[in-house]
Amino acid sequence: MKDALIVSALSLVPKNLVARWMGAFGRTRFPRALQRILLRAYVAKYGPDLSECVGTLDDFDSLTAFFTRALKPEARPIDARPDSFVSPVDGVCSAVGTITDGRIPQAPGIDYAVSDLLAEDSAGGAPYTRFAVIYLSPKDYHRVHTPCAGTVTRFHYLPGKLWPVFPAAVRSIRDLFARNERLVSWMDTEAGTIAVVMVGAFGVGRIKTVYHPIITNTAGPDTAGMVNHPLGRCAELGRFELGSTVVLLAPDTVTWEVAAGATVRLGQRIGAAAHA
Repeated sequence: MKDALIVSALSLVPKNLVARWMGAFGRTRFPRALQRILLRAYVAKYGPDLSECVGTLDDFDSLTAFFTRALKPEARPIDARPDSFVSPVDGVCSAVGTITDGRIPQAPGIDYAVSDLLAEDSAGGAPYTRFAVIYLSPKDYHRVHTPCAGTVTRFHYLPGKLWPVFPAAVRSIRDLFARNERLVSWMDTEAGTIAVVMVGAFGVGRIKTVYHPIITNTAGPDTAGMVNHPLGRCAELGRFELGSTVVLLAPDTVTWEVAAGATVRLGQRIGAAAHA
């Protein structure tokens, strides 16, 4: 009943518009004294580890600048084993497993189609059989990196809703990740084609990538494009300007070594990737 009440209340909110307002607020440069108060309040509420980030609170001129903060290189060791498939983010692995009949489990009694998530009937021509869903909380580092080395070959920005992705919503809203705004990046890797899906959520200001100037949540259209952008393992792929979720899709050359509910950190080995 509580889940239903939360979702019913949020259904009355103009979520995309509010998210754009929140994003604009996050990018606003307030007077230094006020900015310091806002950032300290954020830190007190959510508890990010300031010892890991580059700079101090006084170095950030907006909430978004702090939210997308860089980490010190030594803060996230990258697993160096040649076959490592690493976590692209800090977060909680809320779901992980095998894709069955082209569908991904979302919650007990709820699943969604890979083709809907990617907006492609053929799932991009790639035989995805593995998935992992990683949720980023407000305290986490919010840049998204690559799980293995490869070349970004194309992308697809899909405007959609901005439902929240906290557990109550995941349990209640069907096709949540396939309905929300998302940006899909396809990579050709030695393990085969993988897809990194950055899913927007309520409160997410924008999603950006390193390989294309597209900026999401600006009331812009569905946008797709071809690129040729090589990236090493754990190289930055994009960032959330306020929170959300990453869905990884991979072929059966990837074997998971992480369980649902596990807390993961950027660069941590979460699976093994064999050559395709």
